[in-house]
Amino acid sequence: MSAAGAQLPVAVDAMGGDRAPGEIVAGARRAAEELGIPVVLVGPTDGTLGDTGDLAVIPASEVIGMSEDAARGVRTKKDSSLVRAAEAVRDGRACAMVSAGNTGATMASALLRMGRLSGVSRPCIATPLPALGDAPTVLVDAGANSDCQSEWLVQFAQMGAAFYRERYGLERPKVAMLSIGEEPSKGNTLTKETHALLAARKSDSFEFVGNAEGRDLLAGGVHVIVTDGFTGNVALKTLEGALRVFMDILLEVFAATPENKAAGDVLFPALLQRAEPLDPENTGGAMLLGLKGVCIISHGSSSSRAIVNAVRAGHDLAKGDLSGKLAAAVAGPS
Repeated sequence: MSAAGAQLPVAVDAMGGDRAPGEIVAGARRAAEELGIPVVLVGPTDGTLGDTGDLAVIPASEVIGMSEDAARGVRTKKDSSLVRAAEAVRDGRACAMVSAGNTGATMASALLRMGRLSGVSRPCIATPLPALGDAPTVLVDAGANSDCQSEWLVQFAQMGAAFYRERYGLERPKVAMLSIGEEPSKGNTLTKETHALLAARKSDSFEFVGNAEGRDLLAGGVHVIVTDGFTGNVALKTLEGALRVFMDILLEVFAATPENKAAGDVLFPALLQRAEPLDPENTGGAMLLGLKGVCIISHGSSSSRAIVNAVRAGHDLAKGDLSGKLAAAVAGPS
């Protein structure tokens, strides 16, 4: 990205998410004030957004709801905050877009307005997963493509590795296939075909280390784990649910008796410190890879802190010309 492009604002969909517009606007303001990153909000200009501070607002009179049909919403609500945010990136008025709204509509808006990179068969979602004591593991695809072909998964590996290099600074990430066993013979037809294709490639941009299992998603040691969007989304939601249940169990146990409460008062600060890397709000959201622009998809329940981190990620990835590096990754021999 040019020096001028690096100064473009990040377009934040002010109406996207369960806690919009309050938490979204607050996060956008914090990103601008605390990080010095230029931000522009996208949403209604009738006072709905509340106190927007010094942030400019790109007018958008419509909202695509969280449960609304994604394709229909993008097709019929051309003045929605999601569509206008994607158009701001396309038209060179923003360097990236951030939304905590309807995931399907976010993907559709970005794809239809920004366009797909040349050579990319399908865009995919790259979701950073926290790993205790290690760099994050990126799961790709985390939900964009339910039905996949092995050649697409190879591209997901290429783009996931390029994303990892740009986001986390590791020159040659370790890439694995998500399967039901470590052996190359384990898995369904898609998994085994993709494993064979990746194993046969000679790549300087990433190291293919074979299969990974579900238990490896948070274990660290592998930097990019590749799968189809259906499996990836199920795995992601399973992890989220399991971590939530585990935290509920701890809270229930600590509250059960006075003795447990006393123990909890001692242990809880240390547990919170250990749990901090597992908080998805620290990543800000997932990245939609394969587009002519940067699109960050934040969790629907994002707080202002998550939006701050999403804006930071979007700005940094745009500044580093991630789209150009993704295009080079799928075009090259790697």
